[in-house]
Formats: sequence, C-alpha cells, structure tokens
Amino acid sequence: MRTALLLGVALAFASSGKVESHAVPPTAQALLVDAQGTELGRATFAQLPQGVLIKLKASNLPPGVHGFHIHAGGACHAPAFASAGGHFNPDGKSHGFKNPNGPHAGDLPNLTVPPNGTVDVETLAKRVTLEEGPNSLFKEGGTSLMIHADPDDYLSDPSGNSGARIACGSITLLAR
Repeated sequence: MRTALLLGVALAFASSGKVESHAVPPTAQALLVDAQGTELGRATFAQLPQGVLIKLKASNLPPGVHGFHIHAGGACHAPAFASAGGHFNPDGKSHGFKNPNGPHAGDLPNLTVPPNGTVDVETLAKRVTLEEGPNSLFKEGGTSLMIHADPDDYLSDPSGNSGARIACGSITLLAR
C-alpha cells in the first residue's frame, strides 16, 4: 500500500510537468596565504538576508589584533599583496566604522589572534553581497580578503593605519 501511494505521488508530480527548485544561497571561499605563499587557512562566504557571513579558519598567524578587510582587487601577489588594491568601496565612503563619512563596504571588525596563532571566527559583512549588483564581491577584477599586521583604528583614511598586508586570499565563487 505504501509503495502504491508513493508511486501515485511520484506520477502525479511527474505528470504536472513542474520541477520545483529550491534556490541555494550563493557561497564563496578564499584560501589565505602569507608573503611566502604558505597557505594559512580558508575563509568561507555565505549569502544571508542581512549580508555575507564570513567564517575564517586559519593558523600560523601572528598573535595580536589585526586589521581585516575585503579589498577591491582579486589578485594576491606576494610578498606585499599590493595587487589586491585598496579596500572594497563601491559607495565611495571614507574608511572606518568611527568615521562619520564611512565605512567602506569592505571594512570588517578587527581580527584577534590568540597566542597559539589559530583562529576560528565569523563575522557578518552587511555592506556586501554574493548576488548581482554594485556591492557584489564578484565584480570585474574580483575581490580579496586581507589580514593586516596591525589593528585597524576604524577612523584613519584610507586603511585605518592597519599596517602591512600579511595574508591575502582571492574570493572565488563556489555556487550561485
């Protein structure tokens, strides 16, 4: 009886000619490397209604507080990662959460690395998207995720005095 019921439901669904698809939110990743090209970890990105959830798992980072940003270029050429350009800023804002004319879309909270050099953290980037549009991380030329040597002061333009770029990863689409 159960088999006949399941078969009937399957036939009714098949004969309707409609296939329901459940939209999968876009996802992305960035493999972070240091100035020597050594992989330090991975960040994953998931589109949520409120923004993009970034989860970072990395090790061998210097302990302390570090600036953490999305940059406007997708290339991460070591050792200085200058190829990644400045912070992702499609809205033309000033840098920093404390800046009355800010922040950049790519400004993220500082990353605190404990003495063991390993992080497993997440943050919500409310000003970016993995969808289409001006704040999409999949713009022409790409975007990247960056860790800086020093803390971001959340005010100084253009980069919060966050120092040298110590880790970078190109943000690549996994699913859309």
